[in-house]
Amino acid sequence: MAINKNHEFEELNGIKCGIVERNTKPERAAFLKTLLEQNGYCVVIASSPPPKAVPAAPSKEGEAPAPAPPPPPETFTVGVTDYTFNPINAIFGRMLKTKDGHIVTLAYWQQKETVSHDDIPYYESA
Repeated sequence: MAINKNHEFEELNGIKCGIVERNTKPERAAFLKTLLEQNGYCVVIASSPPPKAVPAAPSKEGEAPAPAPPPPPETFTVGVTDYTFNPINAIFGRMLKTKDGHIVTLAYWQQKETVSHDDIPYYESA
C-alpha cells in the first residue's frame, strides 16, 4: 500500500515494482522503458486491466438498439524493480539523465521536448 499517490508500488508480472505510470500508451511505455533502462533501472511493463464497462441503457420499443461502444485502447502499467523509485523525486532531484548525458527535465519526461535543456532552470523558462 502506498504512503501517498506519488509513491505507489504493486506486483507486475509477479515482481514487486515501484509504479512509474499507469494506463500509458505503447509509445509512451517504450519511451519510459528506454529512458529508465539507460539510468540503470530494471523496467517491468504489464498490460493494464480494461476499464469497467457501463451497462447499456435498454432501448425503448420500436427503436434500434444502441451501437456497441468501441473497444478501449490497449494501455500498460510501467514499473521498476526498485520499489522505492519515485518519478517526481527522480525528475526534480535531477537523478535521471538522457542518453546524451543531459539531466532529464519535466518537459522531456512529459515528451513535450525532444531535447533536454537542463542548462535553464525550470523557474526561469517560459
